[in-house]
Amino acid sequence: MHAASARPAAPGRRTPPAPTAPKPDGTRLVGVVTMVGSGLSNQTGAAIGSLAFPVLGPVGVVAVRQYVAAVVLLAVGRPRLRTFTWAQWWPVVLLALVFGTMNLSLYTAIDRIGLGLAVTLEFLGPLSIALAASRRRVDACCAVIAAAGVVTLTRPRPSADFLGMGLGLLAAGCWASYILLNRTVGRRIPGAAGSAAAAGLSALLFLPVGVAVAVRHPPTPTAVGCAVAAGVLSSAVPCLADLFTLRRVPAPAFGLFMSVNPVLAGLVGWIVLGQSLDWTEWTGIGAVVAANVLGILAARS
Repeated sequence: MHAASARPAAPGRRTPPAPTAPKPDGTRLVGVVTMVGSGLSNQTGAAIGSLAFPVLGPVGVVAVRQYVAAVVLLAVGRPRLRTFTWAQWWPVVLLALVFGTMNLSLYTAIDRIGLGLAVTLEFLGPLSIALAASRRRVDACCAVIAAAGVVTLTRPRPSADFLGMGLGLLAAGCWASYILLNRTVGRRIPGAAGSAAAAGLSALLFLPVGVAVAVRHPPTPTAVGCAVAAGVLSSAVPCLADLFTLRRVPAPAFGLFMSVNPVLAGLVGWIVLGQSLDWTEWTGIGAVVAANVLGILAARS
């Protein structure tokens, strides 16, 4: 999610001038624009995919999304599966299971509690990984702020959908596991081959699911188009954009921008789907975002 960065030394300075922020060059600006586009693409894809829920249901949309992700990642990673050892295969299998469960729980949560709240709860996954990796007092404060945001979002009320909230938290747990497993896969398998193999295996597991959904609920061209758009906008575009961005933007800045994804999800859900949030829900989203921003800024200081 985000990593602590050491403060750079300044050897050779004879006089200590007042520090000035470096001007972003063209490469950095392109990276920032790419991050904006990636975030909007991800949340817009989820919103468009939810338009297919009445026909395909969340399961059908996730199945199509897994297929699209597999096609893209297999084309990029080109894994040589026959060369994988058991030590390489078992984290790939777990990653495939977590990948599918994460998307399925998230999209089902979106169907029940809306895009903004579902994405905010899912965002607790990478946030918890980042906070657990540190022992600083400021991170304890961040955890308290994030917990307060979750309590605000999940507070008991007549209209509360606790199953939907639970699915959002399940997606958060899967995202945290996804991060840890990706690290293991990345250490054991070079390049993007491991992630590609996991995406392909996940799509294979969803193949009978997709067939069953198509038989029980014959898809319409519009529904299939929305599901494919979700796969492209929420899987293919962010994956390629992140690879492009991380080569041009420091990891802390990348993590800092990821903090606005719950806000983007709330705005896209409101504009595209008409899912309005009350002030308490926006407060909860703001608390989760603030916890991550504070943690990253403290790590950079």
